[in-house]
Formats: sequence, structure tokens, C-alpha cells
Amino acid sequence: MGADGHEDDDGEGQTGVVTKTRPKTKRPSLYRVLLLNDDYTPMEFVILILMEVFNKSQDDATQIMWHVHNQGVGECGVFPYEVAETKVTRVMDAARRNQHPLQCVMEKQ
Repeated sequence: MGADGHEDDDGEGQTGVVTKTRPKTKRPSLYRVLLLNDDYTPMEFVILILMEVFNKSQDDATQIMWHVHNQGVGECGVFPYEVAETKVTRVMDAARRNQHPLQCVMEKQ
């Protein structure tokens, strides 16, 4: 017994509820990779880029190329940051190597 005349309670025998909090895993942000139209890059080169860098079929690449040509900009795909960044770099390097002014950018979705 404790000094106040009551039994000491050491907490044994009591049941408590243990709640496990699961950390929320945040989905990675996605980025749109866009091609910008210019009046100098050959259409064939744009189609080739879409097929090689973005794994598009000839038909899909042609459709995207026409969209870029007519609308001024077109989406090549949506990717996590690192993948989008790599694809933009590949497009820009290929354009530079071939002396085309083709521009490729990424924007958060």
C-alpha cells in the first residue's frame, strides 16, 4: 500500500490500445514532357525523336508531330521527375548534335 492508504498501481494488468500509424507515402510528382514547335527542325527528325526517346509507334509519333506543328506545343508523355529530366536531356542533345533548334521542356503536371 502507498503512503495514502491506496494500493500502488504500477500499470500491470491494464490493457491499452496500441495504434500503429503508417507513414503516408506521397506519390511522386509527375512531369509533362513537351516539344515546342519551330520552323526549322525537319518533321522527320521530330518523328524519329518521338520513336527513339519516347518509344512511340510511327503512327503515334506522326500524330504528335502534327499536333506540335499545328498547335505550337505537344505532350510526349508524363513521367516522374528523373525520367522526364533524362528524356528532355536526350532530346536536347540529339537536336544539338544534328544542329536543329528543337526545344523540349518539362512542366509539373
